[in-house]
Amino acid sequence: MTEIKEKSFINTYGSNSLDNLIERLQSTSDSKRRYEYILWLGKSLPLLDEDLHLATTQVKGCISEVYVLGILLNGRIHWKGYSDALITKGLLAFLIKGLNDLTPFEVLSIDEKFIEMTGLNKSLTPSRANGFLNIFLKMKAQAKNLSRPSSDNE
Repeated sequence: MTEIKEKSFINTYGSNSLDNLIERLQSTSDSKRRYEYILWLGKSLPLLDEDLHLATTQVKGCISEVYVLGILLNGRIHWKGYSDALITKGLLAFLIKGLNDLTPFEVLSIDEKFIEMTGLNKSLTPSRANGFLNIFLKMKAQAKNLSRPSSDNE
């Protein structure tokens, strides 16, 4: 009974997947273990076809080469991405897994403060932390574009 009660106090960050990912990172205070988990996520990221490495899918403000693409299917966004750096690839995979299969409105409703709750900001370099935020902001911008009537989508 106590377990259920504790579980109900977990914050909701916008999706069950995102909540689970954040909970996983919060379960350890060891920054090395957090990094290992992010690297593991990066290895599982499906490749984004090279012909989709476009200026419109590129994340600006990242030291690494990063691309992310949201595709609207049946009212929900399915994400794909690419990064040439493993840690950034893991951060991208984290966001893709956390924001996948949400509606554009649901993605737009997510507050960037969830990044702080991951605990990663304590162990990421400032440029990686900034890159993490820039990937998220690019995904939100694409969600905003996908929320418009189809004639306005680029």
